[in-house]
Amino acid sequence: MQGCLTLPAMRFSDMDHITPSRPNPYTGGTLDRAAHKREDAAWVDAALNHPASRFAVFWQGKTLVSGLEAKAPQAALAARPEVSAPAIFLGLQHGIPIFTIDISAIENPHEALSLPDAPFTDMRQITGTLHPDDATILATARAMLHWHAKNKFCSVCGAANTPVRGGYVLQCSQCGTEHFPRTDPAVIMLVAREDKILLGQSLKFPIERNLYSTLAGFVEPGESLEDAVRREVLEEVGVRVGTVRYHSSQPWPFPASLMLGYYALALTEEITLETAEMRDARWFTRTDIANRAALGFNLPPHDSIARRLIDDWLAQ
Repeated sequence: MQGCLTLPAMRFSDMDHITPSRPNPYTGGTLDRAAHKREDAAWVDAALNHPASRFAVFWQGKTLVSGLEAKAPQAALAARPEVSAPAIFLGLQHGIPIFTIDISAIENPHEALSLPDAPFTDMRQITGTLHPDDATILATARAMLHWHAKNKFCSVCGAANTPVRGGYVLQCSQCGTEHFPRTDPAVIMLVAREDKILLGQSLKFPIERNLYSTLAGFVEPGESLEDAVRREVLEEVGVRVGTVRYHSSQPWPFPASLMLGYYALALTEEITLETAEMRDARWFTRTDIANRAALGFNLPPHDSIARRLIDDWLAQ
């Protein structure tokens, strides 16, 4: 924390009434996580071996899809691959058990699949075009597989972990400690003052895209979400923030974050960059945003919560 900030009593103007115009990607699917089924090892084992069950298959970080040529990608949910690898129970989709499995250990993945012609692709390339049902399944699958890959050994004693309860718990084979899936909360905020917004350019952004986006950062232990918004804005651009209002959230499985979207009212305007993280930050008017092509800068892609925050502000 960089000092304490006493917040004045103030209104949030019209931004009080901005609501999400539509669901964010990776949300709103009909996957029934069926958590109660995870406790029934016999049921999970039977579902794992049932011919009707379907698997979201990943190989070397990419996921199996169909419909790419028609520009209508879908999750290609396959029958159980013929490979020895642990599977994770994701839930029920219209009553059908859905699992996920990583077959990266084999050289030619299609030899183990019932869909030999379906390609593997990077999820980031198809996020905005997936149906919510497919997006929810793939986001959950990717996050869970990442957690399994990074937690093969017990953090208490170092012995190997064994998946139980459908893969949603990793239990130490020696000391019995149970480890649970982790999601990292991160705040992402559109900072506004009067009729302009503050957008920044992270050093992580490709410089040739000249992309300006909302600010964001991870929540620290013992910190409220609102305080995280104020701290991150102050640290990254030196602007003090007062009132903070929630907008919406978006699971972001790259690798396992939950983006919590906010609007924040700036109390100051002067920008002081944290140059270790930020390349630039500027205040933009609505006219600037409308004329961004002529001005030579870009906004975040439409499938991101960052873009939803900007679009909903523009539409107020």
